[in-house]
Amino acid sequence: MKRQNRFPLHLIILLVLVLPECYGASSHVRRLLLSHESEHYAVIFDAGSTGSRVHVFRFDHNLNLLPIGNHIEYFLAINPGLSSYANDPKTGALSLKPLLDKAEAVVPKDLQPETPLKLGATAGLRLLKGDAAVKILQAVRDLFKNETTLNYKAEWVSVLDGTQEGSYFWVALNYLLGNLGKEYESTIATIDLGGGSVQMTYAISEESALKAPKVPNGEPYVLNKSLLGTNYNIYVHSYLNYGQLAARTEIFKASGNSSNSPCILGGYNGYYTYNGVAYKASSPKKGSSLKKCRTLAKKALKIRTPCAHNKCTFGGVWNGGGGDGFKNLYASSFFYDYAAMVGIIDSKKPSGRAKPIQYLNAAKLACKTKVNNIKSVFPKIDERNIPFICMDLVYEYTLLVDGFGLHPKQDITVVHDVKYKNYIVGAAWPLGCAIDVVSSSSCYSLMISPVLSY
Repeated sequence: MKRQNRFPLHLIILLVLVLPECYGASSHVRRLLLSHESEHYAVIFDAGSTGSRVHVFRFDHNLNLLPIGNHIEYFLAINPGLSSYANDPKTGALSLKPLLDKAEAVVPKDLQPETPLKLGATAGLRLLKGDAAVKILQAVRDLFKNETTLNYKAEWVSVLDGTQEGSYFWVALNYLLGNLGKEYESTIATIDLGGGSVQMTYAISEESALKAPKVPNGEPYVLNKSLLGTNYNIYVHSYLNYGQLAARTEIFKASGNSSNSPCILGGYNGYYTYNGVAYKASSPKKGSSLKKCRTLAKKALKIRTPCAHNKCTFGGVWNGGGGDGFKNLYASSFFYDYAAMVGIIDSKKPSGRAKPIQYLNAAKLACKTKVNNIKSVFPKIDERNIPFICMDLVYEYTLLVDGFGLHPKQDITVVHDVKYKNYIVGAAWPLGCAIDVVSSSSCYSLMISPVLSY
């Protein structure tokens, strides 16, 4: 009888020759040969505008997420964020040391030299003036170089661009849904509506990828990633200034010199401040107007910008060609928040089904309500959003239908968290980054196939 789960001699020789070169650690080779199992860790720092967070993920040899203690990941956060140290980069870097120490304590010592350590900075560092962000990032690189045994590379400490953030989010969500490793038709598309930008991402065919327009001096439309043994052409575009909070300013600008906005709830007279600039935010005497606000939202999105490609979203941006990868759409962040706030979905559930027209129907209620009465219509609304609820709902509908070309009655999923095994996991870019860096290891495919199939 043939014995199962036995390593052929030629594969053992291959492991002995190749794995030390990949990892520089013979102990890892011995452990792999003896146990048939291997685990991987990834340490990802999220340097946000309000604070710094560290995520530690643990995977098995098939890249299934494994628990760390009683949780599916190790997570720790501190305040303030790195951007608060514009005048003292070294102190900013040192603020990460407690997070680094805790993360290292989670990773077994013999795995630390092969465990990737990455830091991605987002909006906070993007907004710093001069070379402040450059100096902070260099101080962090110096800290990692001198203070850790984790697998660190200088280029792994950087400010994320919109393309990276969008693609990592797509990877994370498709991973949690069990889609990675399947054909691109089985993956889902994502639209992530943040505060400053919105990202649309989905997998496209090889044919569509070859037709992608070139972007002079800009972020490419298509990224190629190998994930769980499958190559994906991922269309991704980030629209800066079209996140929920930034878009308010674009709508104000679309009003021209008018001191009143038909998007502001009746009875409100005040200002909206974003990125240090104050905008007059007052309603006309007759209150807000859904029709007029829709017109301004479409103007802000530059819907009528000429399209130089086969098909565009808004502002003349290529839409990726559409196709099977875009059929199943998940919308997140502010799309989820507002759907939960106005009763489109159950706020107690991590996700729910919605249609764009439901945002428009909620906007009809909001736009005809005075600012003093809005709480009776939408009790869950946050105080900060009260004057802008008409504007925000109109914008979300306009973005989906006029901007991204969805049918008003198309079913979409709005998502905040995903159930993964027995855990509720937040679909966020650090998880996608961890999956990407572990998957792209030069030895990853060798470790899972064909060796572990014997």
